[in-house]
Amino acid sequence: MTSFILKAQERTILGKKVKSLKNQDLIPAVLYGHGIKNQNLAVNVLEFKKLFDAVGTSKLVDLHINDKKPVKILVHDVQYDPIKTEVNHIDFYQIKEDEKITTEIELEFIGEAPAVKELGGVLVKTYDAIEIECLPAELEKMDKIRVDLSVLKTFADSVHIKDLQVPAGVRITVDPDEVVALIEEIAEEKVEEVKPIESVEGIVKEGAADVKEGAEKAEGAGKEKAQPAEKKTDKK
Repeated sequence: MTSFILKAQERTILGKKVKSLKNQDLIPAVLYGHGIKNQNLAVNVLEFKKLFDAVGTSKLVDLHINDKKPVKILVHDVQYDPIKTEVNHIDFYQIKEDEKITTEIELEFIGEAPAVKELGGVLVKTYDAIEIECLPAELEKMDKIRVDLSVLKTFADSVHIKDLQVPAGVRITVDPDEVVALIEEIAEEKVEEVKPIESVEGIVKEGAADVKEGAEKAEGAGKEKAQPAEKKTDKK
């Protein structure tokens, strides 16, 4: 397994004054853990970004603080400036070799699904990473959890959490019946039958006939209204 190293220095600048660290290309950080005293630290911005791209929050890192013996940590949380998207603060969690930790580990999808290649289905992934619990030593042995897609032969097939293979001592905390990957069938679009368009001449004639008929009805109605009422004579 690749070992990851990050250098840090103890920090005495606190509160609003931490903004001055940016002028030194430093990011404020804090180290904490079960049974240890919190330490205020600072790390180089470029070194951290390069490390974080490789480890994320699921790989152990050897943190070197000044000239002290390195400690094993996980990057627990990274806070960003919402406007400039710069890293504002980092939380490091110090682990103990005999204490189980909970973290997320990335899934790697391998192989090809026959239902995609042969049946034209669409692969749907419901997880990119899953949460696990294990001792630090077990986490160091793991890189990713691999998901074999070759078992997806029909639209009825799916891969569940319980199908994933993990080393002994590693427990997946997600519901075993949760679906990790499946194949969806593409629904065929129904094409409505389009009636043939009549000739323009026929449409014009039909329209003219309708207009003429309407006019005749209107004229007849007008004549009926125009008839004088029958004159009544008084009988004496």
